[in-house]
Amino acid sequence: MTGERRGGLSAWAELLRLPALFTVPGDVLAGAAAVPGDRPRPRTLMAISSSLCLYEAGMALNDWADRTEDAAERPHRPLPSGRIRPAAALTAACALTATGLALAARAGRPALAVATPLAATVWAYDLGLKRTPAGPAAMATARALDLLLGAATVSGRVRPALPTAALLGTHTLAVTTVSRHETQGGAPLTALTALAVTGALALGLGRGPRGTQVPLGESQVSAAGHGPLRASLALAYAATAGRPYLHAALNPSPPLTQKAVGGGIRATIPLQAALSARAGAPVSALITAALAPLAARFAKKVSVT
Repeated sequence: MTGERRGGLSAWAELLRLPALFTVPGDVLAGAAAVPGDRPRPRTLMAISSSLCLYEAGMALNDWADRTEDAAERPHRPLPSGRIRPAAALTAACALTATGLALAARAGRPALAVATPLAATVWAYDLGLKRTPAGPAAMATARALDLLLGAATVSGRVRPALPTAALLGTHTLAVTTVSRHETQGGAPLTALTALAVTGALALGLGRGPRGTQVPLGESQVSAAGHGPLRASLALAYAATAGRPYLHAALNPSPPLTQKAVGGGIRATIPLQAALSARAGAPVSALITAALAPLAARFAKKVSVT
């Protein structure tokens, strides 16, 4: 492989923020776990693949839409530095969106019915909403829809998963609000609010629902029976997001704000795992949690923000 080719692959990895991909499968798995009486099926893998494509479409489209702003604030990014042409990034966004919707269709009509507004939300956010007060809410909606994609795939129903989607959306709302000023530096109150949200979610997940009976395989088990796993995942979530939020609150400089955003993104994984454990799906929880060290390892090479 030539040096030029290696440089091209590195640029695309940076554009697509590949370490952030590890935060995606847990959305679908948590959504599938949130539907009582259902469990992941073979087509769940199709839904995860669809989710990955739509997520990466958003990454490519984001840099295409921000190419002028990045030229002034982040000239090292792949597009302003000339390592990737803007047309190539836009083409990738279109191709990934089409592929994501096609995979959702293969997963079933209910999955496509969720993937379509998910794709529309991603494009609306990148092309305009992120620069408005509605930006964080739009990003939160996209994450919530991604979780509902899992529920729709395994059962055709999304209503049972709405409370779980709201929890994931709340976390995403906090992270996105912090990220709005990561290049100029944030505000202490914003980081403190995100810290408070993280603490509230962690406490709620650690306690879990009481007396809820959740089907698992062929037997009935209480969600409370997975208390130690759920509590440890909730603690991991709080630690991953909380510490960098606290640092950013004490010193809202651009570097610490960016670290807070990165921590919030990585914390999505233990949050997803805790949501699966809370729903009585320990296998999905452990599979999701196993992605966290991989995300941390690759984040050392490619930034997730």
